Amino acid sequence: MRKYHFLIALLVIALDRFTKWTIAHKLSVHDGIQVIPGFFRIIHAENPGAAFGIFADSPSPWKVGMLILFSMIALVIVCALLWKNSHTLTTTGAGLSLILGGAIGNLWDRLVSGHVVDFLLFYIGRYQWPAFNVADSAIVVGAGLLVFEILFTKSPTQKTA
Repeated sequence: MRKYHFLIALLVIALDRFTKWTIAHKLSVHDGIQVIPGFFRIIHAENPGAAFGIFADSPSPWKVGMLILFSMIALVIVCALLWKNSHTLTTTGAGLSLILGGAIGNLWDRLVSGHVVDFLLFYIGRYQWPAFNVADSAIVVGAGLLVFEILFTKSPTQKTA
């Protein structure tokens, strides 16, 4: 089953790279395309921070290096958990695979350019959610699957009782 987990991660990486490359080559930085007026735009934003713009305005010269270091530590942990729990295709394995693919996608950007390309922008009126990308989406969905598994799956002791 490990091959399916890594296939999920590879598909996330491929889709993330393709979409970021397309945005970077079709739109200038800060340009955008209105998709659903008053709700959704595709933009080209360069995010030097973490997910959803966290630490983007930090002037620290160590910021990119620290984000890369934390990403690599997270990748090691996710790979270890995935390797340990990948004997069958489960919700946990799918969630970890999505997180792995998303983390590699964003780490790739940071290593190559020092920032991540974000392009999905949702908003209502003057409120807007920070721009994000396919990798961020995969990480959030993967984390959601893990939370779902924790909250709604019975442990082996509950199943036998």
